[in-house]
Amino acid sequence: MKNAKRRLTRGELQILQMLWREEPVTIAGAHQALAEPIGYSTVQTRLNRLVTKGLVRKTKETPTRYEAAIQPHDVMESELRTLVQDVSGGVVPLVAQLFREHQPSETELDEIRQLIQQAETRLQKKPRR
Repeated sequence: MKNAKRRLTRGELQILQMLWREEPVTIAGAHQALAEPIGYSTVQTRLNRLVTKGLVRKTKETPTRYEAAIQPHDVMESELRTLVQDVSGGVVPLVAQLFREHQPSETELDEIRQLIQQAETRLQKKPRR
């Protein structure tokens, strides 16, 4: 995430996911669109915190509308970087944990094989020093 170094809370991530589906929304629209029953003032607080962090923009019109200032890939990139660097200690332990927790389908395994082939191709093209 370009605009935030801190990890997102579950509640903040829920707000962003809703904004990616529904944007732009008013506080009332956000409250209605969220899948979990949370208070109106909680939605308002979370939206305002995300605005302060630079992850959500709000309009100057009345009523105020909110929209995501970042894309899902920005969040994924940041969260994965944290997992790889700070939590798991590398890509291999992270992937090993994923395989322990989740049995990939044959289709997912095919996609993973393609990703490995692409990574090997990039590695072979990289100039040696």
